[in-house]
Amino acid sequence: MTATDERRGEATDRTTELVKREAGGLLAYFQRRVPTYEDAADLVSETFVVIWRRVDALPHDDAEARMWMFGIARRVLATHRRGRLRRHDLADRLRAELATMPSSSGDTRRPEVADALTALSEKDRELILLVHQDGFTLAEIARLLGRRPATIRSRYQRARQRLRAELEA
Repeated sequence: MTATDERRGEATDRTTELVKREAGGLLAYFQRRVPTYEDAADLVSETFVVIWRRVDALPHDDAEARMWMFGIARRVLATHRRGRLRRHDLADRLRAELATMPSSSGDTRRPEVADALTALSEKDRELILLVHQDGFTLAEIARLLGRRPATIRSRYQRARQRLRAELEA
């Protein structure tokens, strides 16, 4: 074993100890700053990934190491917030763009057809809509759903029969 391998092993052992000791503090740090526990747990995980990637940069002093870990956590949080803002900005731009587009043919259904579709199961409704509103063929739907074409054909036929029965009722 070389001196480098030995130092790396010591750093890994020390990092394991520090991560175990500071995990609760890091989780609490994120919980105070993000809306859900799941987000906080994800951010702790991301922080640990960065810490393990940079294990060689871990300061020798325990107090400095703790500050280093929380500095990484702070940068992970900043990245998370920037990403969230970008997603919200994109969603706002998309909503604005969709508001200016002409409405799709999906809004022109007769009320009785809309009611009959609502009465179908979600799977049956999805098949009918994929064919009649989105313009997919049954073979394309099979690929889209990861099913065999024969399965989709038979399910589509049953969905049509159920829709017909709902319309006649």
